[in-house]
Amino acid sequence: MALQVLSSPFLVSTTLLSPFHSSKNSITICTIKSTRSVANAITVDDHMIARRSANYLQSVWDYDFVQSLTSDYNEEKYVMQADKLKDNVKCLINEVTDPLAKLELIDAIQRLGLKYLFETEIKNALRIVYKESNISWLSDDLYAIALRFRLLRQHGYNVPQGVFERFRDETGNFKTSLFEDVEGLLNLYEASFFGLEAENIIDQAKVFTTTHLKAIIGDIPPSLARKVGQALNMPLHWRMARVEARWFIDTYEQDQNMNPTLLQLAKLEYNIVQAVHQKEVSKLASWWVDMGLNKISFARDRLVEHYFWCNGIVFESQYGPFRQMATKIICLITTIDDVYDLYGSLEEIELFTDFVDRWDINEIDKLPRNIKTCLLAMYNTSNEIGYWTLKERDFNIIPYLSKAWADLCKAYFKEARWYHSGYRPTLEEYLDNAVVSIAAPLMLICSYFLTTDKITKEVLDDIDKLPSIMRCSSMLLRLTDDLGTSSDELARGDNPKAIQCYMNDTGASEEVAREYINSLVHETWKALNGEMLKSYPFSEPFISANANLGRTAQCFYQHGDGHGVPVPWTKDRLISLLVEPIPLN
Repeated sequence: MALQVLSSPFLVSTTLLSPFHSSKNSITICTIKSTRSVANAITVDDHMIARRSANYLQSVWDYDFVQSLTSDYNEEKYVMQADKLKDNVKCLINEVTDPLAKLELIDAIQRLGLKYLFETEIKNALRIVYKESNISWLSDDLYAIALRFRLLRQHGYNVPQGVFERFRDETGNFKTSLFEDVEGLLNLYEASFFGLEAENIIDQAKVFTTTHLKAIIGDIPPSLARKVGQALNMPLHWRMARVEARWFIDTYEQDQNMNPTLLQLAKLEYNIVQAVHQKEVSKLASWWVDMGLNKISFARDRLVEHYFWCNGIVFESQYGPFRQMATKIICLITTIDDVYDLYGSLEEIELFTDFVDRWDINEIDKLPRNIKTCLLAMYNTSNEIGYWTLKERDFNIIPYLSKAWADLCKAYFKEARWYHSGYRPTLEEYLDNAVVSIAAPLMLICSYFLTTDKITKEVLDDIDKLPSIMRCSSMLLRLTDDLGTSSDELARGDNPKAIQCYMNDTGASEEVAREYINSLVHETWKALNGEMLKSYPFSEPFISANANLGRTAQCFYQHGDGHGVPVPWTKDRLISLLVEPIPLN
């Protein structure tokens, strides 16, 4: 019998006995009792299978508009202007001799989103600062000490936490006299997010500065209050580079010590990079529409948001192949996630998992049309990426890419079995599987082979083992996702997430559980900070991609489900980043 897909806008109120139920000559319609769920029935040889739906809202993006994005900043004259300004800034970095002034200049360059243009100059300058720090650490200037500590830790120098000991009193508490130094407190606050595990002084500094900055924000000048408010909303270490650059360009322009050359370069370079991003997302919108996956009603249509994920992981212009191909991967990850979570029966997703594990689609017709379409799109797109990698990098990535897909689908299937059996995993059991089911390992392996010029089997084998730096990044994505989305997912009857697992384990309230999971986010960042200081056989930008994935997750899930639900603030931010150039003076 031919497949016939039936859909209904109505909520069927039949009592749910099991997630799906059928017998050879009878029909049973089963639904999930949730105001967010709709039952869709598919007829296959007289069998009726319940189809759940999250009732996801349509994309807020008009793909005709996205495909039409264009920018004047593609023109060569702007590139030439930027090149001249870059030379001037390089001279400026070398000419500044005062240590604190040089640190402030480096900090401004990085926050303006220009770090990647001056890697060598910044590296050389900080090497000198580090060598001369033995005397500098004796200063009583909290602002200078905290700034030096933060920049050196960011660039791989394991500066001891003891440099802040002089700012504590005989009882071991930070001195109350520091209350008058708001700039110093702000910099100590930002520095505290570069802390490592078991660094008690840094932990104390985070609590001390957070408490006091919240208390005084209403009593300080507006310009300073804006900086403090931004920091308390999201510490600098956790912010996406492009989001921070867009905000800091406006802030830096109002600074009385602003350097006009640096500001002009920041604006111009931002617009030039934005023009590259516009061209990429325009092509991707064409691909997405041609694929037709945006028409699958049960899955999230989030092409532009998916591009933003990749932009957050690696934004530099030269890594376009990563953003374009990894965006396709993330689109498929989200669609397949919805197959496992919502649409597919247990038997269907078991078949799906087996096909992916064997990387064999010969028996694909055993699946219904919608699921078959998703599998074929994943298979073909991955093989196309494999072909590009073979042609451009002379390396067959398919064995590694297919294994990463199989690992992901097996993790999805384990969660589906939990759901269908009503099993409640412990928090430890849940997180052990969830660091894979969140799809970070697949995203990160793409960030390696699509950005490096020389792919090696040794490095890929290390990545396949999910080293600690990747596990931390994956955990950050998992925990922030759960904090932002668990309420909506539970409302439609999904598996328990980290918050609910902790509640089940301990009997804690949801508020207490959220506080605990949030504390795990802080602890995971500490662990990741430590991993970033270690020596790995990986090169840039893969190392930074791990931290950047965590930052992008913080951005998306800070105010709820900024990925699954197209809330206004997400679109507004993306318009600022992808559509609107910064006016030049």
